[in-house]
Amino acid sequence: MIVLDSWALLAYMQDEPAAARIEAEWLAQGAAISAVNLGEVLYLRIRSAGGDRARAEVEEVRILLTVIDADWATVRTAARVKAHGGLAYADAFCVAAALHLDAPLWTGDPEILGQADRYDFEAVDLR
Repeated sequence: MIVLDSWALLAYMQDEPAAARIEAEWLAQGAAISAVNLGEVLYLRIRSAGGDRARAEVEEVRILLTVIDADWATVRTAARVKAHGGLAYADAFCVAAALHLDAPLWTGDPEILGQADRYDFEAVDLR
């Protein structure tokens, strides 16, 4: 299982250079995303593609993902990550998901990549 952040899922959905690599691993291992990060993808797609189209696109990929809901344990971990600084709150949720699943976090976000050693999670740089 791999964990995708918003950056990675958007790269996949927009067929950016990392899309083929993401798809190959996703199909081979399965992929998870925090519900908070999936919501972030949805609002960004609504802004760029419009509501109906964005909802359809996100639903199409959502059914293929394991969505990690923001239960209390995940919220506590995300809050701890956010409290130490360096990440947006939504980014703290993908880190929390990776920590809870003990799975690599796939991203191209330099702020998240810079926190991997601090929180002891594997980050895969998709840039």
